[in-house]
Amino acid sequence: MKRETRQENKIRYGMVFAIMIFLMVLMVVLNINIGSVPISLKEIGKIIFGRETESVAGRIIWQIRLPRMVMAAILGGALSLSGFLLQTYFNNPIAGPYILGISSGAKMTVALTMIVFMRNYGYASSGILIVAAFAGSLIAVTFVLYLSKRIHNMSVLLIGGIMISYICSAITDFVVTFAEDADIVNLHGWSLGSFSGMDWGNCLVAAVMVGVIFVITFLLSKPIGAYQLGESYAKSMGVNVKIFRVALILLSSLLSACVTAFAGPISFVGIAVPHLVKRGLNTSRPLVVIPATFLGGGVFCMFCDLIARTMFAPTELNISTVTAFFGAPVVIVLLLRRSGRAN
Repeated sequence: MKRETRQENKIRYGMVFAIMIFLMVLMVVLNINIGSVPISLKEIGKIIFGRETESVAGRIIWQIRLPRMVMAAILGGALSLSGFLLQTYFNNPIAGPYILGISSGAKMTVALTMIVFMRNYGYASSGILIVAAFAGSLIAVTFVLYLSKRIHNMSVLLIGGIMISYICSAITDFVVTFAEDADIVNLHGWSLGSFSGMDWGNCLVAAVMVGVIFVITFLLSKPIGAYQLGESYAKSMGVNVKIFRVALILLSSLLSACVTAFAGPISFVGIAVPHLVKRGLNTSRPLVVIPATFLGGGVFCMFCDLIARTMFAPTELNISTVTAFFGAPVVIVLLLRRSGRAN
């Protein structure tokens, strides 16, 4: 009976991964094909496999659409994985970097850093912005952890996280109000969340940083699995719970910081995708869920970015507008289910 169950699980896992890989390929084709300048599939094949970069279509694909699509996939996966780590830490499916105010903390420090560096040096490198975003994430998460020690009701804790988010957003708005016009132009598009304006340099930095964190997270699959069964069980399996909890927060904050530094705050991906992936796989096993969550986040953000830039073209929607439209209903369902169980 156990063998049959394992076999059924393997088939289910294989089907879920196959569906997500198919959707990933579909999103790649659609993101390259659809835009203000439609490019046929035949022409796309010639440009990509022939490495053609001189034609107008070649420049559009290699300099605009491909970097944007790659960043949507990388940062979407990073945000989804960040949400999974926070949900593991708090043992709650509604925990996420946007809801808990971590993204807003990163947004606040990045906005301050951008203004200072743009005013004094004329630019701010991606490395500086990531460091600033990480600092902001840690500031926000420190307050959340402080609240979690004093407040054991998760609903109240989430409200506290939302309040932290409002405070950070208010500080950001205050700073932007008194910034120079040139700084406001740079901040406006970024602060609303967007994958536009990405280049291959951004892709390389994000890929290295997110890739390293993904590998570290994957190597922590066993401790994560033990921690999911309770702190006592994790301790009995030899997990140093204090160090492990710090590692979860640091990894989650770094992932959230990377996303915010490059694309601004993006809502609901970190909550909705991990939940949907676990429901699809019908398991919480980190060894399976971690890669599936990352892949699912990439597909979800590529899809949302496609909608954002094409639905009302040439006007482009904020990416958070689209992710909230599809992600918020998932959060509502989660809240209703938890309320039903409590009653």
